[in-house]
Amino acid sequence: MSQGEDRRRERPRSLSREERMRRKRERLKRRRRIAIAALCGAVLVLILIIVGIVTLVRNLISGGDESNSGKKAGQASDLTIEEQQAQEEEKETEPVSITISAAGDCTLGTDEYFNASTSLNAFYNSNGAEYFLRNVKPIFEADDLTIVNMEGTLTEETTRQDKTYAFKAPAEYAQILTSGSVEAANLANNHSQDYGEKSYTDTIEALDAAGITNFGYDRTAVVDVNGVKVGLVGTYELADGMGCEDGMIANIKAVEEQGAQVVIVSFHWGLEKENYPTENQVNLAHSAIDNGADLVLGHHPHVLEGIEVYNGKNIVYSLGNFCFGGNSNPSDKDTMIFQQTFTVQNGELAEDNVTNIIPCRISSDPSYNNYQPTPLEGDEAERVLGRIEEYSSGL
Repeated sequence: MSQGEDRRRERPRSLSREERMRRKRERLKRRRRIAIAALCGAVLVLILIIVGIVTLVRNLISGGDESNSGKKAGQASDLTIEEQQAQEEEKETEPVSITISAAGDCTLGTDEYFNASTSLNAFYNSNGAEYFLRNVKPIFEADDLTIVNMEGTLTEETTRQDKTYAFKAPAEYAQILTSGSVEAANLANNHSQDYGEKSYTDTIEALDAAGITNFGYDRTAVVDVNGVKVGLVGTYELADGMGCEDGMIANIKAVEEQGAQVVIVSFHWGLEKENYPTENQVNLAHSAIDNGADLVLGHHPHVLEGIEVYNGKNIVYSLGNFCFGGNSNPSDKDTMIFQQTFTVQNGELAEDNVTNIIPCRISSDPSYNNYQPTPLEGDEAERVLGRIEEYSSGL
């Protein structure tokens, strides 16, 4: 083979126009496929990015909802606690009512110059402590606090004061009060030291030992009565007249500072056997209420006096005698038990005036004093109530 023939064989064959066009179309198709694949890939990536963003946003929103749900749950829990606290507060602010009974002079002994056979001591020796308040015990047991004026001494002292009447009894006579459901006694009176200063402290010790709250002069008391704090103040007017006013006011403020919600002031004042109060009694009673007293109780006249309502508060000017060893046969044996119910709500005393007067006689026998105070019934009860109304009408 010649060299010219070899060169002719090595020269590439020229392509036809159709072949070129076909190849060009194939190249274009390949490029389109690549472009489409690239576009699809980009779209896929974009979709994945969008899906990721959406998922992230959803998670964030879901987390926020959960957080909000937690907050709401917490708020609901807080509301539940608040509701519980409100319920507890409602329970704490439910009104509390207490009934207080007051009776007059209790002389639990005798004067050494009295006839021993007819004395209170003789009845004690024969009948024991429970005899004396047996007929009023159901009344005192049903109330929440019973207050009397303890007029006399519980002592073994023998040095008698130089006075017309002086009373004493052994310390065990305090059981007369406890057996009759009496819980408190005023000692601010003209017989609290009949056998000297020691007879007074002996009386305090005897009453303390018996569990009887006692108060008077500068000794005040605040007692818890069914959750209500009751302040007790005892004032002696006979020696100083209106001069006792400042001390009385100071004692009222003292029990208020100790949290007293009800303040009761017990006065030993007035004139014996007088059924109407003196000017001092009225002035002191009004002053007591003006300065915070919620109830004023009076004793010493040994007879009943009227009841005044002053600024919505009660003043019982004289409760009379009660379990009274100071006279074996007084001409006036009428007496009473004064009761008042106090209601406290939200720490404040309600402005009401729920009272009850129980007419009594100091003896179960009208012919003499057997030292056994007894509630009256029927016409006798009406008679005593009529007397109290008469004495109260001018106040």
